[in-house]
Amino acid sequence: MDKLNNNIDNIFKNITDKYGNSSDIVKRIINIGNSTIAYVYLESVSSDEKISNFFMKNISNYLNKKIIFDDLFNSLKNSIPNSNLDVINNYNDLFYRLSSGFTCIFVEGNDTSILIETKVSLDRGVSESSSEVVIRGPKDSFTESHSKNLGLIRKRIKDNNLWFNDIIVGRRTKSKITIGYINDIADLDKVEILKKKLKRLDVDGILDSGYIREFLKIDNSSSFPQIISTERPDLTCGSLLEGKIVILVENSPYVLLLPGIFIDFLHTSEDYYQKPMNVSLTRILRLISFLITIITPAFYIALTTWNHEVIPNELLLSLAKQREGMPLPSAIEVLLMVTVFEILREADLRTPSTAGTAIGIVGALVLGEAAVSAGIVSPIIIIVVAITSISGFLYNDMDFINGIRWWRLIFILFSMILGLFGFIIAGLIFIIHLCSIESLNVPYLSPISPLYIESLKDSFIRLNRFKQKTRAPYLSKKNKFKIGDNKWKN
Repeated sequence: MDKLNNNIDNIFKNITDKYGNSSDIVKRIINIGNSTIAYVYLESVSSDEKISNFFMKNISNYLNKKIIFDDLFNSLKNSIPNSNLDVINNYNDLFYRLSSGFTCIFVEGNDTSILIETKVSLDRGVSESSSEVVIRGPKDSFTESHSKNLGLIRKRIKDNNLWFNDIIVGRRTKSKITIGYINDIADLDKVEILKKKLKRLDVDGILDSGYIREFLKIDNSSSFPQIISTERPDLTCGSLLEGKIVILVENSPYVLLLPGIFIDFLHTSEDYYQKPMNVSLTRILRLISFLITIITPAFYIALTTWNHEVIPNELLLSLAKQREGMPLPSAIEVLLMVTVFEILREADLRTPSTAGTAIGIVGALVLGEAAVSAGIVSPIIIIVVAITSISGFLYNDMDFINGIRWWRLIFILFSMILGLFGFIIAGLIFIIHLCSIESLNVPYLSPISPLYIESLKDSFIRLNRFKQKTRAPYLSKKNKFKIGDNKWKN
């Protein structure tokens, strides 16, 4: 770690050489009596207005004073009106702070530097979430500003036990990664596991929280995610209160919640802003939709290709009449139309919002109608694929949606080869797979397997809040009760 020297010209030369004489480096030298002051900053990440307010106005007080540099250095350090001020003595810290929007101040003959924060705002303001639709509940969402994201959590949880620990990751990006948890609720062993994993990362850079998901190697064993990614501060705070751990990455509007289990992806934060009876019905619908979107095409293929005896005679005659003259087997028809609908869905996501919905609707209607009219697919195939696709629209986590896609394909392939027998085998493999997954040592199918009776009150159904007195034991065994035995519940 190279130490700063006490010659301003040498310091400026080292800075210029390290930054390749970049055009955004601003340097200035000011003579005050027999002393010399210099400062340097990167105008691309620093605010001229802040530099003027915090530093230049203060310097004007010294221009007519004759003081030696030791007094000048200490006087500057104690008089600059900036709450984020630090003193450093090495080039590594200097380069990191310069790139982070700090202004570095030097006094000739002194081998230390004063740093003041003069960051320019390069992020958007707090706005509504674009990926998680809010019908009832808070409208704010996380942004690319790390400090704003921490503030959105702090303003909801005003507890001194809410702790944030920073780790710098990335040889070149030096991205700030923050682990957040409530100290007297969260499992500190899990916190330490995450800290050790993050500190061991040796990569060029971290540009988004998605990088962390992959490097942590927690959810790589399955197509279903074991880490929740969200833009919603209210969901994040609710997870913290349950004992989960959050990871915030500098310059990313998506916060990671761990551990993530299967039941979490069938819930939304809005479930807790509505009547429990209505939410329970909605959650049951989400579960039914999950099963429909995975198994419907495979079940249709198994029945129509291999197991005709299971279909009632009238329905079998109707299906046979529809398929009369069709050139392709039903399994190929299903695969073809499922692929087309998935392409339309991706096109709808990637196209600008003004045209995306129109493309999705027109594409589905025109292609579906044209395929039936041309005799390429039968009408029942369009119905099966449409039900499958619509059922998948209930989920907004892309990793969860992609997990559904993979297992839908696996079910289809098993049903094509072995019919209902293959369908059952695929189902058993699916259940065994879900039971084998863990996220930070928490079973993925908790609280169903292993069974936690008390936690079932907030799984596929939601009982009144005062009946959910305890936190889920698989998340936290500390501070067990989250609601007191108050009289108002009656």
